[in-house]
Amino acid sequence: MKILKSKGFFIKSFFLLLFLAIIVTILSWSFLEPFAYNFMTKYFTAVRSGSEEIAIIAIDDKSISYHRWPWPREYYGQIMEYLNTYSKPKVIGFDALIQSTDNENPDSDKEFYNSIKGINNLIVGFSPLSQNVFDGQRTENYNKQFAEKFKINAKIPYELYDTNRYQSISEFPAGYFNAVSKAGSVNVTQNANGYLTYMDQVISVDGTYYPSLGLRMYMYLNNTEDLTVLPDQIIVNKTGLSIPSIATGNGVQNLIKFYRFYDNTDYTHKKYSASDILKSYENIKQGKKPIIDPKEFDNKIVFVGANAKAAALGLEDALPSPLLNRHPGVDIQATNLDNLINNDFVKITGFIQDCLTLVIISLLTFIFISRFSFFVSLGLILLTGLIYIIFCISCYRNGLAVNVVTPLAVQALTTIFGYSYRFILEGKNKEKIKQAMGKYLSQDIMKNVVQNIDDIKLGGKRANVTVLFADIRGFTSMSEKMTAEEVSKILNEYFTEIEPIITKYNGVINKFIGDAVMAIFGEPIQDINHPVNAVKCAYAMLKKVAELQDKWLFEGKPKIEIGIGINTGEAFVGNIGSEKRLEYTVIGDTVNLASRIESYNKVYHTNFLVSSSTYSYVSDIADVIKISEVTIRGKSKKMDIYEVLRLCGK
Repeated sequence: MKILKSKGFFIKSFFLLLFLAIIVTILSWSFLEPFAYNFMTKYFTAVRSGSEEIAIIAIDDKSISYHRWPWPREYYGQIMEYLNTYSKPKVIGFDALIQSTDNENPDSDKEFYNSIKGINNLIVGFSPLSQNVFDGQRTENYNKQFAEKFKINAKIPYELYDTNRYQSISEFPAGYFNAVSKAGSVNVTQNANGYLTYMDQVISVDGTYYPSLGLRMYMYLNNTEDLTVLPDQIIVNKTGLSIPSIATGNGVQNLIKFYRFYDNTDYTHKKYSASDILKSYENIKQGKKPIIDPKEFDNKIVFVGANAKAAALGLEDALPSPLLNRHPGVDIQATNLDNLINNDFVKITGFIQDCLTLVIISLLTFIFISRFSFFVSLGLILLTGLIYIIFCISCYRNGLAVNVVTPLAVQALTTIFGYSYRFILEGKNKEKIKQAMGKYLSQDIMKNVVQNIDDIKLGGKRANVTVLFADIRGFTSMSEKMTAEEVSKILNEYFTEIEPIITKYNGVINKFIGDAVMAIFGEPIQDINHPVNAVKCAYAMLKKVAELQDKWLFEGKPKIEIGIGINTGEAFVGNIGSEKRLEYTVIGDTVNLASRIESYNKVYHTNFLVSSSTYSYVSDIADVIKISEVTIRGKSKKMDIYEVLRLCGK
């Protein structure tokens, strides 16, 4: 495995994580966060019903049974007369668009216009249009006429981003235009997911600014016509009300703070059926008790609008909101004013705050992964995620919209990436350790340990092996004449040259003993030809030493010779030591005999001796001289040993 520099690997990993985090953030913001916002709004922001100060009169399904649709306009007038004559509402918001005359019943139009003409606290709705519905001059004239009567004083001390989305205004019939005195936009914009989450609080038509219906009603209640529109807020100059907002190509918008539904209805404010109001109006006229006491609307804010589910009649004014798939439009208008009069808004975190949150959560996750064990770090990561969810709930309850899914998605990405990084890093470290330990232990023993990592224990087995001892002749006298550094350099060069030879012939260096080396053949590498390979290895070692002698002689270094002794037989192979400190080795009489045979090289002035047991395996490939009846220390019987002169064909 190729080991990369840690610093370079970390930098590459960091930028990869950063790239993936940006992708995840963009996808989450675009596709997941809007749904999270809807969920949090529904269950944690909408914790109370709308203000009791606001009431809604809706032309609902019950109202359609009162009189078939379309209603004569005089019915609207009767509702307004009921409110204006018999009740004392603070302000009336008419969430309806009157865009044409009733040619079949013009008298009904006149009655309606006459009914509303003197109602100064009536604010009617209008709709800005994205296209010119008339010829250019007519549109320009009407826009100018509309602005002169209904515009407000909007101070905008900066260049408002405006894509000229709205080109004209829905035209009021002349009688209606003359009868009303104040108007506000009823347009709302659906977001990319089709939900109503923002209110178009201030819109621009042909360079003139108009407030929403709710904002216009709020301004009437506070007797002001002046607004200041800043990049991040709308300020009602007289009251100082600051509406957190966002300037977009759709106008100046703000998040709607929704409320809980009122009394198990589809409305968040108390709702009355328009048919009950009309019947009450009739009863009052006839001296009878009204179904709805007009006093219920005293000092109330009243919205009048249509929302019948008879879709074929075109009366359903409802769009998806975080609370309901078909949320009545008149209730959304009422909710907007409720937010304004109670200074009850949802604020949204800024880009820097969002990025800071992502960085903090990512850093905490990475610290947990790098500092703690797997289960502890995983537990801390899950705990952090849970704490963040609780934090989000608290924020939404207090009117602060934070990103919910994105930080958790980035945390999940960081977790996956962090554990992957940790796994790769640990793998690299293990490889480094293996390479480092392989310089102290045989690579083959190291592989054996790694393969049986879960079954390492004291003990072993008896096996037939061949043991090789190689010792430098005259090492003691040589070391007395040289410095320690010079001796070390020669030894290191010698061991470096013979190690690959031993490995080539399936041998394993068991240990270095000063100037001597002990190698094992047959274990842990399984090799049925271990006696032959051991002898071939020894012969190759002697040839390599001969080459080194020429080199050292040229360099002015002393001549070094080695003696080799080999024995084959049964021995104990395995782990010895204590539970805390193990050593993989081979012990037994076979090992002792190999060492003593090697020592006889000094006695017989030879370089390469093998036991009779080893010779029995290599008799067909080795030319030898038999040394008979040698007395071996520790052995009661004499035995034969053999000096290997050459190998056949070598």
